[in-house]
Amino acid sequence: MDSTTIHINDRDDFAILAPATASQSIADAENDAIAFCSSGSSRQCDNTIPDGFITAAAVEYADDGSYVQITGCIDPSKFDMSPIDDGGQYDVRYPNGAQCTFGGYGASFIEQIEPSANRFCVRCCASAGDQINCNSHQDRAGCAVAIPGTYDFPELNISCA
Repeated sequence: MDSTTIHINDRDDFAILAPATASQSIADAENDAIAFCSSGSSRQCDNTIPDGFITAAAVEYADDGSYVQITGCIDPSKFDMSPIDDGGQYDVRYPNGAQCTFGGYGASFIEQIEPSANRFCVRCCASAGDQINCNSHQDRAGCAVAIPGTYDFPELNISCA
């Protein structure tokens, strides 16, 4: 699998982009982030998401098939991320060549990791240039605005809403 290719199949089978260097901030890694796969990934991946980093996650598919997303909570200490890092965004522009398998090469996607909020979100769109469902201009708004989804998991007693 390409080092900047992500995927979402279900809450146990996905890949995200994250800093390649320990302790690097999310924003500083926008140019050189690499893919990390979940331990249950169906795809070959050189890097695995550290155990305990994802504390809760939910996958949703758009009714019209325009996107798939994964949203949830993280423990930034498991990935050596600073708890005061407000995060950043990865998309089809940064890092160079980044893509999501859902829409194919060139299709829109956005990903945000917010260590200070213990939150992450990824949405992969089915088409290129989809600024309705994968609005890359919401990079400073945070997950709750850019990718509305599940950030509260009462059954696990976990919330990052």
